[in-house]
Amino acid sequence: MALPGDGITAFYLKHLPAGRLEKTSLTADCPFCQDRGFDPGGRLVVFLNQDGPFHGYFRCLNRCVPGGFPLWFARLANIDPAEVPGFDPDRELLSQNVDYPIVNINTEIQKYHDRLTDTLLADFSAAGVSAAVIAELQIGYNGRYLVYPYFQTDDNCYAARCVFPERPQDFFWHGNERFATEQFQIFNVRDLQCCENGALFLCEGENNLLPLKQLGFPGIAIPFPSNFHTLDPDLFSFVRTLFIVTPNSGESETAARALAARVGYKVRLLRWPVGLPRNYSLLQLAKDKGSEFRNSISAMIQSSRTFSPFASPQAEHQRFLRRLTEQQESAYTGLLSGFSRLDAALDGIHGINIIGGAPKVGKSLFMIQIATEMALRGIPVLYYDFENGRQKIYQRTLSRLSRMETAVLRNTNWTHEERNQYDEACTTIRRMLTTFRVVNDRKLTPELMRRHIDFIRHETARDYTVVVIDSLHKLPFKDFSERRTGIDAWLRQLEAIRDELQVSFLIISELGRGGDGTYREEPHLGIFKGSGDIEYSADNAMVLYADTDQDLSANAVYRKNSLWLVASREHSPGHIASYTLDYPFWGFTETT
Repeated sequence: MALPGDGITAFYLKHLPAGRLEKTSLTADCPFCQDRGFDPGGRLVVFLNQDGPFHGYFRCLNRCVPGGFPLWFARLANIDPAEVPGFDPDRELLSQNVDYPIVNINTEIQKYHDRLTDTLLADFSAAGVSAAVIAELQIGYNGRYLVYPYFQTDDNCYAARCVFPERPQDFFWHGNERFATEQFQIFNVRDLQCCENGALFLCEGENNLLPLKQLGFPGIAIPFPSNFHTLDPDLFSFVRTLFIVTPNSGESETAARALAARVGYKVRLLRWPVGLPRNYSLLQLAKDKGSEFRNSISAMIQSSRTFSPFASPQAEHQRFLRRLTEQQESAYTGLLSGFSRLDAALDGIHGINIIGGAPKVGKSLFMIQIATEMALRGIPVLYYDFENGRQKIYQRTLSRLSRMETAVLRNTNWTHEERNQYDEACTTIRRMLTTFRVVNDRKLTPELMRRHIDFIRHETARDYTVVVIDSLHKLPFKDFSERRTGIDAWLRQLEAIRDELQVSFLIISELGRGGDGTYREEPHLGIFKGSGDIEYSADNAMVLYADTDQDLSANAVYRKNSLWLVASREHSPGHIASYTLDYPFWGFTETT
């Protein structure tokens, strides 16, 4: 009797009327064995657990045909597919549109299979893999290498991967070179067409598929982790559930997750228990577990979860609390510029902070002082400099720390006191350089910046990093004619880095001239040059104005700048503080 509301069970009972239904499985004489040259009387088993991913999966215990789901059964039995629950008449199965060659290597594959030795078969048997499975997949031996044939959807083999049994890294491809390319590197690809509206395993490594095939599961395999990146997700459009299982390797898991993100919700990643060695595999698990292998796989299937690009609610809640706790700790609260009024106005240096100013107003000098003072307090700082050069940055820092003019630094005829000041400042800079890195690479990319951040975090064992960019408008762009587009693209990347890597940014920006040709407009977001996205990307946008029109010249001792907070996500705009140039020692002093 069909289970209530279960059209799949009704379908099989109709076409296997002599079958015996017990609980969630149907057993019947196989209708395909005799036509395919197998001994009649083979048994066909259909799994009918409505709550499981393999509901409707059938397999012949003689392995006369590949197991599959109802639509595959209908094709094999010449049944009108319209009778199959879930049949979509408008669906067009994915076709590779391949022009297959006339010549294949089927005969060679059969000869290689016939050359399998008792020793090799015993090795497979140690993992519970029978000779029948080896025969079904037509695995062979050329006298030195195991031969894994890559049959295509036309049921012919044009290329095979030959692997040395004891050294998997020793392999080569045999046959048509075209069919050894990544497009065709799907082992047992024929199982794809059997699993429409059903479940399928995807393994890394041909030999890891064998224990699953022994248990009767449908599956395909790829030879390398890199194949996860090149597999077409449309291959799995009509598969309802895709189980992905990799060796116990971070590289493999990351690659599998990348494919899962492209395929979507139907993917379930099988996870290894904690404590297993690196590269532990299904084949090794089968050897270790023996008769308990089925139970181990069942447990991994049951514990697998539908892949989601989102964290679970529990993980999201824990991450929120962890970040909140981190923000209460000194590593976060200690991200201070060293200027008390600036730190009070911004509550420290967090997020993306953009400072605009006219040319020669002292933006770089102001930023060098903040960056080096933060580094001296043990905060990792990356200074991307496209304006001054690292020698000038170090020299001005040495002048500020030693209280010696740069002209005096170049003249070694010093007093005893000056020698002491110089030596002490050099020692301080040496200590500072453990957390301060200047980068002048004009081929900088967001990916390279991420690597720099990872390196300095690892070297300093600190979670938070400050990145200074001098300046936004001199960041490398692919096309200089698209400067504004390039700046906006960089800002998008900096937002992502801020959120992913807990990075605070201090970014220098140029200002546009006002209607009178000067830089003295009332502070507002529109005065930033060349990017409409600053108003959306910046957590804090500031403007540094000179109170006079003087450059850093001989009478720069009179220079006084005002810093304004123009816009902020969390703080009130307005005047922050004034900064008097500490001439001639290349620094600023904060005043009211």
